[in-house]
Amino acid sequence: MKFEAAPKIQNFVFEIVPTNQRLDELVAQGFDFGIHGIRAREKLDKGALMFCIFVEKELACIHWAAATQEAMNVLIKVSYKVDFSSNEVCLGWSETNPKYRRLLLSRYNYSEEGKFLVRMGKTIGRTLVEKRNLASLKGLPKAGGRVYGEGRYLKILWWKSWKEKPVVSEASQPQSV
Repeated sequence: MKFEAAPKIQNFVFEIVPTNQRLDELVAQGFDFGIHGIRAREKLDKGALMFCIFVEKELACIHWAAATQEAMNVLIKVSYKVDFSSNEVCLGWSETNPKYRRLLLSRYNYSEEGKFLVRMGKTIGRTLVEKRNLASLKGLPKAGGRVYGEGRYLKILWWKSWKEKPVVSEASQPQSV
């Protein structure tokens, strides 16, 4: 990640949750994951990583990442191109509790997530951002990210289609973590 972001709030806790054991330890300490804690177990079992920020033990911001195809398969619905053998990582979905928006929690989370992934040897992070998600699109360049392509997802009953095409510009290089 290309930035250091200090949240506009005091008394927050950043936690990396790589396993269900760590999830259980945090729950025992009173950290409230809400519905995310219930849904996390399968993802963590498959190797996904959860990056969380808590404010007074309430989940304020959550990000997910996958360093393997198996983890990516349980993390996201659309299987976009990520070359795990070339030290790429899938940056899955993220969410900020509406109560804590505009406090730079997501930027801080990305910064800490990037540092952790670099220590793992990951050099490129790839993610999907919907065109209508203006907050994420605005924050992407601030995080050092670039749009490298455009995708089209179509689902009709049980049939699914995903197609990617590169964006031709200097910003077409993948995001570095």
